[in-house]
Amino acid sequence: MARIDVVSEIAGKVWKISADPGTALEEEDDVLILESMKMEIPVPAPAAGKLVELLVREGDDVAEGQAVAVIEG
Repeated sequence: MARIDVVSEIAGKVWKISADPGTALEEEDDVLILESMKMEIPVPAPAAGKLVELLVREGDDVAEGQAVAVIEG
């Protein structure tokens, strides 16, 4: 199985985790939601698969291009 990193396209703060490890995700399902510039921005799964690891927690700061989770597809 391929391991796929879920990467944030913007910098922000993790506002809400939308999926727990073990969750089966379809492509474009929300993994988490970032708060940036007072807006809520979803971070979607880039491919279908099972969420195997979250690399951040609610309240963590995230940089643009940072991996925030890992999916096995």
